[in-house]
Amino acid sequence: MSEPRNGDLIGSGWAFPGQITPGGSVRLVEGGEEIDGALRMILTTSPGERVMRPDFGCSMWEQVFAPVNASTLGLIEQSVREAVTRWEPRVEVEQVTAAPEGDGSMIAIDISYRVKATNDHRNLVYPFYVIPQEEPAP
Repeated sequence: MSEPRNGDLIGSGWAFPGQITPGGSVRLVEGGEEIDGALRMILTTSPGERVMRPDFGCSMWEQVFAPVNASTLGLIEQSVREAVTRWEPRVEVEQVTAAPEGDGSMIAIDISYRVKATNDHRNLVYPFYVIPQEEPAP
């Protein structure tokens, strides 16, 4: 009996974002790449965007205009952890950290997780762009 492939344990699906192969078919992905795509889909969707599933997504988008401070970073970490835990049952979230980068207009969200079926430890860094606060005029 042969060993199961990673895709057999985790599943397969359309690439995200959607792609067409040179042969004209939809590109499929499996294993860790499929999970990464599913996580990105969760993170890029704001609750309320999907008509047939209005709860789907991550509420971190409520923080786009918030000042980049410890409170906002904590809210982003919490909303990412809750969304991934709720919408991606194939993984167990180990840690989520959010840290501002550069001029503060981008927050790097580092998600460390374990794939339950394979016990594979993985991470995904998601760039979350925010609107920085304007400096008050002198």
